[in-house]
Amino acid sequence: MPAQLSDPITMVAKRAGDVQIHTFVSSFTSDNIANATHIIETRNQLVLVDAQFLAPYARAFRDYADGLGKPIDRLYVSHRHPDHWFGLGTAFSDVTIYALPETVSFIQEHGEDSVSDHWKLGDLAPGDVVVPQKIVSPGEETIDGVRYVFEQVEEAEIDFQLTIGLPDLGVCFAQDLIYSGTHLYLTKQMGHWIRVLQEMLVADYELFMPGHGLPADKNEVARNIEYLLAAQQASGEGLTNDAFKAFMLQRYPERKCPGIFDIYLPRLFGGASDY
Repeated sequence: MPAQLSDPITMVAKRAGDVQIHTFVSSFTSDNIANATHIIETRNQLVLVDAQFLAPYARAFRDYADGLGKPIDRLYVSHRHPDHWFGLGTAFSDVTIYALPETVSFIQEHGEDSVSDHWKLGDLAPGDVVVPQKIVSPGEETIDGVRYVFEQVEEAEIDFQLTIGLPDLGVCFAQDLIYSGTHLYLTKQMGHWIRVLQEMLVADYELFMPGHGLPADKNEVARNIEYLLAAQQASGEGLTNDAFKAFMLQRYPERKCPGIFDIYLPRLFGGASDY
């Protein structure tokens, strides 16, 4: 890792028979956002979820996957925010990549612009844009003996997001619907986001793989709901920009990655695009 980037956290989050769920989390430092990517390891192969953001972490994630000694069957991209697909061009151009049609269209039409918009990253950004080749639709599929349930969630942290459930294992890859131990990337759709999380609370899943932070249980789902409710209240009382940020930092001093405020505040209060 370059000097300014700390080492990632890697762990096996669950073992069940021939299946192991791995997670790989980038730095929790204040100027990073603890991107979490995951691997479903089965008897014969690997399925990956998301691709990291910064090039060194994408390469390290690929090295971790390759170190398991099994072929990568596919990689799913959860949504179009660049911190989940930039790593495709760095380390996964040889992998079959699946995504929702809206995510594929966005990367195809706006991927190069997104990389250009992040010019300050320098060589931490990908050199190439890789567009997912395969469309994933809501429904069920069995992959190497494991039952997958794919769902599309709209108008929450992003306009279109893919979630992946492994119901027989009690695991849900919720990605950016859940921020585990970090500050959330807030949008104007907090009310609907809360309702989605409330449905998760009564679902049969026990382990939630987030898009940021460490694997979570339903207690963290409930804490995300409480965070969103507090943000709604603060916004409703007229707090914006720095005042809103100060309130949320004071209310949640235990949450990490405060740099995310500077990413979303122009969208939440400044009239920029919704997501």
